[in-house]
Amino acid sequence: MSNTTAVHAGEPNPRISGAVVMPIFQSSTYLYEDETDYHAARYVRLSNSPNHEVLHRKLAALENAEAALVAASGMAAISTSLLAMLNADDHLLVLDCPYGGTRGFIVEDLPRFGISYTFIDPNDPRDWESKLTPKTRAIYVETITNPLMQVPDLEAVVEFARSNDLLSMVDNTFASPINFRPAEHGFDLSLHSCTKYLNGHSDIAAGAVIGRTVLVEKVRRLLNHLGGSLDPHACYLLQRGIKTIGLRIRQQNQSALAIARFLEDHTSVKSLNYPGLPSHPAHERARTLFDGFGGMLSFELAGGAPAARRFLKRLKIPLVAVSLGGVESLIILPAVTAYANVPAPERKRLGVTDGLIRLSVGIEETQDLIDDIRQALSE
Repeated sequence: MSNTTAVHAGEPNPRISGAVVMPIFQSSTYLYEDETDYHAARYVRLSNSPNHEVLHRKLAALENAEAALVAASGMAAISTSLLAMLNADDHLLVLDCPYGGTRGFIVEDLPRFGISYTFIDPNDPRDWESKLTPKTRAIYVETITNPLMQVPDLEAVVEFARSNDLLSMVDNTFASPINFRPAEHGFDLSLHSCTKYLNGHSDIAAGAVIGRTVLVEKVRRLLNHLGGSLDPHACYLLQRGIKTIGLRIRQQNQSALAIARFLEDHTSVKSLNYPGLPSHPAHERARTLFDGFGGMLSFELAGGAPAARRFLKRLKIPLVAVSLGGVESLIILPAVTAYANVPAPERKRLGVTDGLIRLSVGIEETQDLIDDIRQALSE
């Protein structure tokens, strides 16, 4: 994915009234033009304002996909996509350690719609085969898992889905279109929390669905009914943020790798999760699939949860806050945020310990971040 694509793809041609920057169309409704279909009427909730349409073209181009759709948040994109793809009595295969919000929706809400699910080991196709049922309709994974930074066997997921007539769905938030483009590898749908890397400035909530036109249109029609559309001003901010995604993420890739190498050699670090390190169990897979290893890493300190809390208090540059993917570095303990509602024994089984630290690397100077981490680790 090139910087040229990020800047120019999807932009209006000719430019609207000669404006180099896409204007904000702060209008909820548009003149009737003989539309005969409810979903074709020009109305902001139907995600078809000029701001939406530019974003849809740009996002599809970023991943070399057929179509795209924006939503009010990443969870709006994920939940609407799952509900659009699955019907009552259908069954879903889902990786066993997804993002906490996704897990909550699948565990707490999908069963109320008559949709069942089974957690799978994302690295073991034999496990998928053993849990496949006649009612299974889709398989759901993440490019890089949150918060343990696993890299599922993505190529095997696509092949398994094709062989069993399943939809393949992947949350590509952590990798972003800079590092991985799911459509190029055969995934049916790619999902994003655009709140993170695509926008990159921690100032909006947004989501995206990218993939095959027929599937994206199916999601759009349900989104029109559920009402989770993105406001035109947020569309404008997301479009602006996307234009610098290549510059930001390449810096974050570089910094995260340097920080991971520093942490790997530090005596205070008990374990470290970053796919860019040769010690990562899926490093070779990540090296083959990705153009970069991402700006996210997680680790545990030898002193456990007390040491983790002391470490966070000593840091001066990273901010202790939820979310990720912004220009500023953010750090958090997943056990008390995204996984707070998961029972402690289950968290422990999954590897989300009370002392696990998740770091989202921003665009600050790499050496400044390393120096700050070094002093925070010092006794």
